[in-house]
Amino acid sequence: MVKGFQMKLLDGREEEYTKRHNELWPEMVDMLHAHGGKNYTIFLDRETNILFGTIEISDEELWAKAADTTINRKWWDFMADIMETNMDHSPVSKPLINVFHMD
Repeated sequence: MVKGFQMKLLDGREEEYTKRHNELWPEMVDMLHAHGGKNYTIFLDRETNILFGTIEISDEELWAKAADTTINRKWWDFMADIMETNMDHSPVSKPLINVFHMD
């Protein structure tokens, strides 16, 4: 299953966002894989600072548990100063509806 979502980067933070993801913590990668995530991609619309992400997951229930891991919470805190977040530092994220797919 492929999930699509959008988030929003704060103005002027593209370089830092890219840097942090290029240096993604190995334990974060391990957690994403352990919760069924793979082929994770994030795109940026520079005109709006909207981030568009896609990730393949193996199981919706398993994937939902990733949010409550210690490493994920640590990542949210680390990213909170460069993107729109909720009170718990989770990114403001909007799920997107898949209307077309082609292999």
